Amino acid sequence: QAFTAPGMRADLEAARARIEAEPLDDPATLWDRLLPVLGHNRFAMCALDEAAHDLWGKQRGQPVWKLWGLTQRGGPLSNYTIGIDAIDTMVAKMREFDGWPIYKIKLGTANDLAIVRALRQHTTATFRVDANCAWSVDQTLAFAPELRSLGVEFIEQPLPAGEWTGMKRLFAESALPIMADESCLVPEDVDRCVGHFHGINVKLTKAGGLTPARRMVLRARELGLRTMVGCMCESSVGISAIAQLLPLLDYVDMDGAVLIAKDIATGVRVEKGHAIFPTENGNGVRLLPEFA
Repeated sequence: QAFTAPGMRADLEAARARIEAEPLDDPATLWDRLLPVLGHNRFAMCALDEAAHDLWGKQRGQPVWKLWGLTQRGGPLSNYTIGIDAIDTMVAKMREFDGWPIYKIKLGTANDLAIVRALRQHTTATFRVDANCAWSVDQTLAFAPELRSLGVEFIEQPLPAGEWTGMKRLFAESALPIMADESCLVPEDVDRCVGHFHGINVKLTKAGGLTPARRMVLRARELGLRTMVGCMCESSVGISAIAQLLPLLDYVDMDGAVLIAKDIATGVRVEKGHAIFPTENGNGVRLLPEFA
């Protein structure tokens, strides 16, 4: 399902009276109460939930991660994403953003191994690959040993989301860990990933915000799954929200604001994989004047 900014705005406006009637004692309670009203538009839920957490923290004079009882010590480093393109273009993009500790390589072409081989010639950084549901079971099992030798740490969503039988085989036989993306969108999906994936990659926008994403990550940790949060091409508003979860994560992909030409806010910055937190409370976000 595709969501647009006008559609998100319209859905939020339609729910305005209900939103304004709810107290903001706890963003998670607000999310639960508004799910029946806005649950059909998870992107709108995400926008509201991120704003609610930011306000909640600012009202209490604390960053959100601290209100959750977490500490910001030694969280995972972010990757930089190399999108699918001609091999020379992908190499040029990686060299343009040289110095990142991890690169996530988007795959799903007829030349996937050649792409990874070519990129490996230009860096010693760790690789991750995202097959975007484009491979078969046999391809994944065939590719995994060489990908491991090329310094790839895991494969993200090699099969289409509904191919659970194939996922179970990959879980048992793959030379590399398999991470769920499209197969794990909302909290109800997490338990099913056990025995099919080694970990989950949660997107706040698809789940509906920090509230469901945090629940998914905590449940995954209970179940022994590896935890990751990813992003789309989004501003520092979204990236700063993701950063609140860093102490709970094994991996993170939070390069979204680096990928856009014009940001709309200041907040948590990502510099060559490292999250730099501002002094601002809440999620750490402040809109630029022209967007405030």
